[in-house]
Amino acid sequence: MTHLSTSLISRTLAHRWLVIAVSVTLFLLSSMGLSRLTIDSDLRVFFSKDNPQLLQLEAVEKTYLKNENILMVIAPKDNQVFSREVLKVIQQLTAALWQTPASSRVDSITNFQHTWAEGDDLIVEDLFDDIDALSQSDIEQQKEIALREPILLDRTISRDGAVSNIIVTINFVEKNPEIISAISAHARKLRDEYSSRYPHIEFYLTGSVMFDTAFSEVGQKDMTTLVPLMLLVLVVTVGLIFRTVIATLVTLSIIIMATGTAMGLAGWLGIAINPASASAPTIILTLAVADSVHILFIMYRLMNQGMSRHEAIIQSIEFNLQAVFLTSLTTVVGFLTMNFSDAPPFHNLGNIVAIGITAAFFYSIFFLPALVSVLPVSLHVKRYPRQFSIMETIARLVIQHKTPILLATLSLAIVSGISAAQNRLNDNWINYFTENVPVRVATDVLEQRISGADFLEYNISAGKPQGINDPEFLAYLDRFVQWLRAHPQVEQVTSIIDVMKKLNRVMHDEDDAWYRLPEQHDLAAQYLLLYEMSLPYGLDLNNIINVDKSATRLIVTTKNLGTRALSDLDLQAQAWLRHNAPDYMFSQGTGISIVFAYLSKRNIINMLSAAFGALLAISLILIIALKRLDIGLISLLPNIIPATVAFGLWGLLVGEIGLGLSVVVSMTLGIVVDDSVHFISKYLRARSSYNMNQVEAIQHAFITVGPAMWTTTVALVAGFMVLMLSDYKMSADMGLLSAITISIALAMDFLLLPAILLVADKR
Repeated sequence: MTHLSTSLISRTLAHRWLVIAVSVTLFLLSSMGLSRLTIDSDLRVFFSKDNPQLLQLEAVEKTYLKNENILMVIAPKDNQVFSREVLKVIQQLTAALWQTPASSRVDSITNFQHTWAEGDDLIVEDLFDDIDALSQSDIEQQKEIALREPILLDRTISRDGAVSNIIVTINFVEKNPEIISAISAHARKLRDEYSSRYPHIEFYLTGSVMFDTAFSEVGQKDMTTLVPLMLLVLVVTVGLIFRTVIATLVTLSIIIMATGTAMGLAGWLGIAINPASASAPTIILTLAVADSVHILFIMYRLMNQGMSRHEAIIQSIEFNLQAVFLTSLTTVVGFLTMNFSDAPPFHNLGNIVAIGITAAFFYSIFFLPALVSVLPVSLHVKRYPRQFSIMETIARLVIQHKTPILLATLSLAIVSGISAAQNRLNDNWINYFTENVPVRVATDVLEQRISGADFLEYNISAGKPQGINDPEFLAYLDRFVQWLRAHPQVEQVTSIIDVMKKLNRVMHDEDDAWYRLPEQHDLAAQYLLLYEMSLPYGLDLNNIINVDKSATRLIVTTKNLGTRALSDLDLQAQAWLRHNAPDYMFSQGTGISIVFAYLSKRNIINMLSAAFGALLAISLILIIALKRLDIGLISLLPNIIPATVAFGLWGLLVGEIGLGLSVVVSMTLGIVVDDSVHFISKYLRARSSYNMNQVEAIQHAFITVGPAMWTTTVALVAGFMVLMLSDYKMSADMGLLSAITISIALAMDFLLLPAILLVADKR
């Protein structure tokens, strides 16, 4: 390795202008791919194409309409929806929202299909038609009808009549960023227009399409705000480390080139940016700084000892090449394990960061020395004697108290492992955004004042064509609906049952005693046929009845439960169907929320397996590279414990792990290995090349690499803490837990690792 590094750096410096030209050219060519980057904001990007729950959902959506929608919440400040003015606003917005691109249905209280009978004729009309012609008593009468209609209550009108919403169903022919943007733009234009015209009415937008839009906008915001902020943090950090403009600019150029190369190549490779991978630039900026800091730190130290710049850079590369190569390799391995995630966005994140780390290694080994050799690097760099005295103090502390340190850290790991096991698997895609994001605000208003935003859908088979008119089937379905409505976590149930009961009452002169299911198959079929023939285009029953009437869709609206409670509710519903209904009626719940529930569970299992595999691979790499089986095994403990302690703290403070945190172990594993590799490599070099004993080698490692480990950790923690400013909660939580893990890793490398080496390395 010494011969290789000397030959390599000598050739690099001999052809420095060529190396600089080639590096800049590669950077520019790859960065041209930035213009080809696309943003995939579809919420379903989190699901692989063969996801079994997604396939089940898509099968239901092919039978009925998709449940993709926009909800406009109308909240008068006087809490009076049934005023003439507010009703006219709802009616106007209902008509305007029909012009939404790809819209297939618009439901509101004004166009609700009110039904009554005149003799043998069934009359179906909008509940509120010519509002100006209605007297106040007419409005009150229609209000009474609306507030007793199960199809409307807790869906498009609150029980107190204070808040209403308009539901726009979107039927995508092809779902792409352009159509999503056009849909949300149309809805926002209407919201803003009516907000300015009616300041005493509040208008909010939510729904799956608005969530898709928020994913795109928050991702773009993160890349345009967090990346510059991260650059500023790194400039300040590196500037404080070296206190020289040239070193700061050199480091800055390396991290910018590595990030630009990775993101550009992602564009060339057709890798779309999604909510998870939007944090890739910030992570690359953070990780790419480490190689430069280690190389420049040793170079300046040698220059301060009187060595020429040319000799210092050669010695620094020779000193760091093995460690920098190993740390880059292990970090890449850690991020590549994210390809085992069940969520494709994390594949993109892992692959983009792996490309960035690889680019940072090559730029640090080739471009950095060539650039430093032609720049006016000052020979008078201010030293940090206090840093070295602190390192000496820590070294003495570990040497003198190695046994208590070992016992204390191992005890901490055991306690943390017990605490980590207390974390519950739970997720909530509705809460993926912070509370200041408009769609989150709108969703909170919807849940607090009308209904929940989570859905469970059941495709209930009637066993035969026209079977939904069978009184026996309807009776079973009615009991299931009543059981669901009695459940404390269910807000509303949409089903054919309410339509059938309403038609039966209508055909019996609105006698409430007849608000029950028809008792004859032919009668139910006639009612339904007559009703369907009277419905206008776009407001038919195709969203809850299949073509041959052999099955019906049941939509359950729930409180904002989270994946764990939603899964429990679905299991209870399945158990009810299994024990209280014919076998052909059995159905598993589907919908975006339940797909997320199963995804989170599978992802945790997959990523834990991937992390274990990565740990074995990294340990094997270290054993081969260091040619020491015992040292490779020794390195396992300080690399395993940080994640264990971090998740233990998370178990005490939060207690829940979602989709975003499921990848933290794999993501940070390669990172936490970096410092231990640098420390071990310096320790082994001191033992083999300088014939030092254990104590001297430990002191040498602390002095030579300790300050660089400290400063790179500060940069890494600062970088991941920047992610906490994201409005995307998944990125924020991932950044926080990663920062905690990396901080604990430094403590383990300064305390546990040297203590183990002192006890175990007997050669």
